[in-house]
Amino acid sequence: MLKQTFLLSALLFGLSACQSTDVAKQDTVPLQGSWHIEAVQGQPTVDYSPAQITFDAEGKISGNNSCNNFFGQYSQQGQELKIIPGGSTMKACVDALMQQEHKVMQALPLVAKAKLVEGRLTLLSSDDKAVFVLSQLK
Repeated sequence: MLKQTFLLSALLFGLSACQSTDVAKQDTVPLQGSWHIEAVQGQPTVDYSPAQITFDAEGKISGNNSCNNFFGQYSQQGQELKIIPGGSTMKACVDALMQQEHKVMQALPLVAKAKLVEGRLTLLSSDDKAVFVLSQLK
């Protein structure tokens, strides 16, 4: 009886260890690379907008907010993601792109999570609302 209890315990422990390893792998969302911004806070971006975000391996972020280039930092743990904008260039563009630029810059600090679904990267707020919908650039 003691031997059966020990084997059952060992089996359950082994299965739980395997499960937590798989869950940890699923939680990490691959961010590195350049992503086209398709939507900001539920609104699609202007057609042919140059808006994009690039995540590098060292925790730096850069991109185009529709009119100007921006830069900053990010940190990621599993699905949790924090973006800290650093700054941007300040040239003028057409009104539609300037408004979109303003939305992008306001939305960056709202990001709290990342989720990859069907090739699209969705950056979510802490209350699970979509802040950005991104598609990877090749």
